[in-house]
Amino acid sequence: MSQQVRPAASAAPGATNGQAASPNTQHRVPSGRPNTQSLPMGKPRRRLPAWLAPFRESGAVALGAGILLLATLIAITAPLLAPVDPLRIDLLRKLQPPVWAGGAWPNLLGTDHLGRDVLSRTLYGTQISLIVGLFSVIGSGTLGIALGLLAGYFRGMVDAVIMRVADVQQSFPYLALAIAVVAVLGPGLWNLILVLAATGWILYARVVRAEVLSIREREFVLSARAMGATDLRIMLRHVLPNILAPTIIVATFSFAYVIIAEASLSFLGLGVDPSTPSWGLMLSESRNYLQVAWWYPSFPGIALLVTVMGTNLLGDGLRDLWDPRLQQD
Repeated sequence: MSQQVRPAASAAPGATNGQAASPNTQHRVPSGRPNTQSLPMGKPRRRLPAWLAPFRESGAVALGAGILLLATLIAITAPLLAPVDPLRIDLLRKLQPPVWAGGAWPNLLGTDHLGRDVLSRTLYGTQISLIVGLFSVIGSGTLGIALGLLAGYFRGMVDAVIMRVADVQQSFPYLALAIAVVAVLGPGLWNLILVLAATGWILYARVVRAEVLSIREREFVLSARAMGATDLRIMLRHVLPNILAPTIIVATFSFAYVIIAEASLSFLGLGVDPSTPSWGLMLSESRNYLQVAWWYPSFPGIALLVTVMGTNLLGDGLRDLWDPRLQQD
C-alpha cells in the first residue's frame, strides 16, 4: 500500500527552493512594502526640562508667569512703546479723553491734569513697580534667608535673639513702619527699596527657620557632619537647596505685596520722586478729577490690579504644586 505523501509546509513569501523562512525575515504586506507594525519604534520624544513642569501642570502658574513676563517686556521696551515723553507738559491738551471717546492722537489713553500722556506714564510706571519689587524682594529675601538659616541651624541663643528681634519688628504694622522710616529718610526710589527690604525679611526668616529645624537632623545632614564638613558648608550645600521651594513661594507673594506697598507710599507722597511716573502717584494725582476724567485713574489702576493678580496666581499655583500638605489633602 503506497504511502500518501503529505505536502510540505508552505514557505514564507520570499523563500525559494525549499529554503525555510527565517524567523527574523521581514514580513511584507501584499503591496510589497514593509509592515510598519513589525518595525522597531523610533526614539521617544524628549521630556521637557524640569523647570518647565510647573507651567505644564498648572494653569494658574502659566497664566501668572505670562502676565509677569508681559509686564517685564513692557517695562524693558517702555521707551520704544511710549508715544510721548511721559514728563512732557502741555496745558493746552490737559484732561483730554481717550481717542475712542473724542480725544486726539497721539494721546491714545488721554491726558492728565498737566497734559501729560496717560499711556506713556502708565508704561513707565511698570518700570518703577518692577524695579522696586525686584530689588526689595532680593534684599529682604537675602536677609531673611540668612537669618532663618542661622536661627534654625544653631538654635539656642542665636535663635532666641533673631526671633525676638523679629517679634519686636512684627509688633508694628508693616506699612506703618515703612511710612515712619521713609518719613525720616525722605522720598526717593532707592530709599523706598531700602525701607521695603529692611521691613520685609521677617516672613522669610520664619519660613526658613521652620524648614531648617525639620531638615537639620536628617540622615544626609548628620552624615555630612560626621564626615567633617563645616557648618557653613552644610548650610549652603545640604540645607539651603532643600528649602528653595517654600522660599520661592514666599518671594512671589512678597513681590505682590511690595508692589502694593510702593503704590501706597507713592499715593501718600512718600514714595518715588513726584516727577517720576508711578502708578500710585498717578492714582493720588487723579483723586480730584474722578468726576471729569475717568480715564486718569482707570488705566494705572488696571495695570496695578493685573500685575498683582498675576503675581498672586503664580504664587498660588506654585504653592499648590510644591506644598506636600496640600497634595495630601
